[in-house]
Amino acid sequence: MSRILLAIALLILSQSGIAQKKKSNSGKTTTPLVDSIAFHLYTDSLKKGVHNYINVDGLVAGKSWYPLSSEDIQFESDEGQFEGNSLVLPVDFSKEKVTITATYKRNPKLRKEITIYIKKLEEGPLKSKDEIMEEIRRGGKKKRGR
Repeated sequence: MSRILLAIALLILSQSGIAQKKKSNSGKTTTPLVDSIAFHLYTDSLKKGVHNYINVDGLVAGKSWYPLSSEDIQFESDEGQFEGNSLVLPVDFSKEKVTITATYKRNPKLRKEITIYIKKLEEGPLKSKDEIMEEIRRGGKKKRGR
């Protein structure tokens, strides 16, 4: 019974364009052909010295968004280096912003450009477990004392 439900769910997902990448007859993984592409970023700024994931989605048949990878998109930027979908900026990067261009490989006319600013405030090192626990203990005592 559960196998039947799983098969039905996979059939529905594949028909709606939500299913993951499909295998072609040659065995290569392919994505559906998209009508347009768009940046759907997870952040409003880039950080230095880390992998900044650049999310680009493709609109499939004018209905649903499909995540695209560096297999589908040619990434270019005026600074830093791309590793897959991630832009890596050097720790000592001093510019204020970076311009990124994404071009859909199967239709180079589908091209988007975005300018993203660099995060200015440094976050510093992460707190240790003991530091966090101490803050919780101190915060809890203040609340009880009110």
